[in-house]
Amino acid sequence: MSETIPIEELRANPSLLKLDLYCRGLRLDESCFVEDDGGRPILRTRAGLGSGLELILPAAEWPHELWTNVPVTERFAERSPYTLHRQPGRSGGADAGYTLRYGGEPVARPRLSPRPGWYDRKTSSGKPMTRIGTLQGTYLGIYQAKVCEFWTVKPARVNCKFCSVGLNLGVDDADDKSIAEVLEVVRAARRESGITYVDFNTGHFEGDTYLDILEPFIRAIKDELGLLVGVQTPPHRDLSRYDRLREIGVNRVSFCFEIFEPETFRATCPGKHVEYGLDWYLEAIRYCARLGAQGPPAEPWVTNGEIIAGLEPAESSIAAIDWITSVGAIPTVCVFRPLAGTDFADREPPSTAEMVPVFRRLYEACMEHGLPIGCAPNVHVSLVMLPEECRWLSPRRYAWQRLKLGAMRRAFGHRFGRRLAGRDREAAAAA
Repeated sequence: MSETIPIEELRANPSLLKLDLYCRGLRLDESCFVEDDGGRPILRTRAGLGSGLELILPAAEWPHELWTNVPVTERFAERSPYTLHRQPGRSGGADAGYTLRYGGEPVARPRLSPRPGWYDRKTSSGKPMTRIGTLQGTYLGIYQAKVCEFWTVKPARVNCKFCSVGLNLGVDDADDKSIAEVLEVVRAARRESGITYVDFNTGHFEGDTYLDILEPFIRAIKDELGLLVGVQTPPHRDLSRYDRLREIGVNRVSFCFEIFEPETFRATCPGKHVEYGLDWYLEAIRYCARLGAQGPPAEPWVTNGEIIAGLEPAESSIAAIDWITSVGAIPTVCVFRPLAGTDFADREPPSTAEMVPVFRRLYEACMEHGLPIGCAPNVHVSLVMLPEECRWLSPRRYAWQRLKLGAMRRAFGHRFGRRLAGRDREAAAAA
């Protein structure tokens, strides 16, 4: 936490700035009125991994802006060299300006991630819509059904030690969501926030019932709205269930094994170790990565292996990235955040210097394997550095691969945009 990064580098490198904010957090100046100025409230429910202030950082090149969720409530953020200030002379409201300072010097002019009107409304059943789903960057995240049962095992819970899901549900999230409630929120998020992607997340349930629970919700969203849909669950014991997810139009499956080092995995994720084991997580990733050539040709398919950088040596995280990309999957890499109330609340986040090689390798490995990164339209993720957002950390240009990805992005965006426009017209006519 004592490292000093030249402010010129932070101003010139949006990847470095986003990464440094994950590792250091920021302090809010008393001039800030985030919610009054149209920003999103600070909610703890972020798939059990993060909570903080949703900001949009400027970038000179595509993707032009980087959406981020910056730690502000955790203890380590109290020592941050970053402070956020409301610009003097502004009258407030949606056009209020903010300045991010580093050591007292201006480093960037971020925008507050906009809080949509539906955040302040309730469903027809009377639940706050934000207890059904919340925006995480530009997509809708839904933690479906009850709390992960690793939190409820007797006599001693066996939850992952970095996770806060068991602290969230019932506070920032509803523990029971009907198809009607979910569809009501998804419609509002599509209509008012322009979402293109919905991500479902569950923990462990006895009997591997998580896919049984999610399938009716997936079918309803695909049938009515045609949005991209992703699923993040433990690996099912019957891997053929993922063939069925592919058939019904699921676009992404993600497996959070978190740690590549077996001993650290066992100690940090005791429930996952006993119930599934690291090897089964890896086998599920390998199996699902092969399904891309199957299923509806109009529905893209990606498989993610998710790790948390900062809980094991950087070399192990890099080894995990290399393994994931070698089987045709795309790594999702989170920066460890010691959340209040968790078993790891007193730990320190990793240093930025330690994280730079990890995220540099994330970008380079995806490009070397020709993986389809950055192709989904209007999907900006605030909790992690997307692989394409890490390119400012690498000296390698990958000119040909970037041209190919740009063509893929435009082609898919055109086809998918036409599909969504048709569904939007149908919804408007029905209303």
